[in-house]
Amino acid sequence: METLIAGQVVQFLGDPFAIPAEEAVQVHSDGAILVRDGKVVSVGGRDHMRAKHPDAVLHDHGPGLITPGFIDAHAHYPQTAMIASWGKRLIDWLNSYTFPEEMKFADRAYADDIAGRYLDLLLANGTTTVTSFCTIHPGSVEALFEAAEARGMRIVAGKTCMDRDTAPEGLRDTARSAYDDSKALLEHWHGRGRATYAITPRFSPTSTPEQLEALGALWAEHPSCLMQTHLSEQLDEIDWVKGLYPTARDYLDTYEQFGLVREGALFGHAIHLEPREIDHLRANDCSLIHCPTSNTFIGSGLFDMGARKAEALRVGLATDTGGGSSFSLLRTMAAAYEIGQLTHTALHPAQLLWLATYGSAHALHMADRIGSIAPGMEADFTVLDLASTPAIAQRAIRAETIWEEVFPTIMMGDDRAVSATYVMGRRVAVT
Repeated sequence: METLIAGQVVQFLGDPFAIPAEEAVQVHSDGAILVRDGKVVSVGGRDHMRAKHPDAVLHDHGPGLITPGFIDAHAHYPQTAMIASWGKRLIDWLNSYTFPEEMKFADRAYADDIAGRYLDLLLANGTTTVTSFCTIHPGSVEALFEAAEARGMRIVAGKTCMDRDTAPEGLRDTARSAYDDSKALLEHWHGRGRATYAITPRFSPTSTPEQLEALGALWAEHPSCLMQTHLSEQLDEIDWVKGLYPTARDYLDTYEQFGLVREGALFGHAIHLEPREIDHLRANDCSLIHCPTSNTFIGSGLFDMGARKAEALRVGLATDTGGGSSFSLLRTMAAAYEIGQLTHTALHPAQLLWLATYGSAHALHMADRIGSIAPGMEADFTVLDLASTPAIAQRAIRAETIWEEVFPTIMMGDDRAVSATYVMGRRVAVT
């Protein structure tokens, strides 16, 4: 069966950080997408496509903006229930909220409940792909992969590994069990359907050199996996790392010396980088994941998007649930814009949409499958109502260009702005 999905269709013609945004991103004001077997077949004008494919089932969203499905490139699904918890600094917040909550995931039923709840919240907010940390418990990983598979979502996830006594008792594994558990999980899930396994040391302060070495060896044995961790989120965290790894050249070197810095490495936050780190991240084709709501919520600092993109680094966008304060990538785009203003980079709305879709897909090395609307791509879409609230509508009606119309939804929108979410061409319930 063929499906036609009609509305204002967003297509990418280039990188809006490399060429003028209006040239890089095109909006077909009266477009339609032909979908067959979960893939995009073609894109064209609404009337032309309707006449050419009269038997296709039509979903007509009128003036709704159809974008690629949003891609959240760094999240912690086990933190769903404790999102928006008051805290001071990163370490206090981890000890007060995160670690006690993650201990609950030893209970597989609890993990199943949170995994389903989390993915449904994402779909309601237009997110169709997520990259998430789990907990040290293998069951927490199984729960998320199974929930994503049931919903047809593309998923990247892995068992969080922590063996140093900086993590509490009850949330520590060992170098051996981290290797063995991760290997068993990736052998079962990596490449199954839409699943990708990410080898996942939480960050250097909670892993011993022996554990990082074991995970580096595992990645070398399974190089098609991704690797996700954290890097240079807060200044006191960097000082902490220096004390734990006194011979390392810098924070990045605590991963680099164990084979964890190469193509496919995803470094969350990466705010306070040294020149050597920037050079080596670029030379090894690593990805940086910008978590703007988290960076402001926990007081970590300001990621310099303009500088990092000028340095030709891969950059994705993420909520960092629950370090962030929202499940919405619209709210995340708004926060990225605000941080851009503070770092002297005025991000165009086309750049913000690109970061939440193609940019994140590029960071995940999946831009050949997701993140854009083009023939052969997986048919994940987010449909935005550009007049979802009275406040947005009264601003949008004054717009003289499509980007002036889109921008109020980015800055003030939430799940109410998401009028439909499609996963592999199938419209999912948005509640």
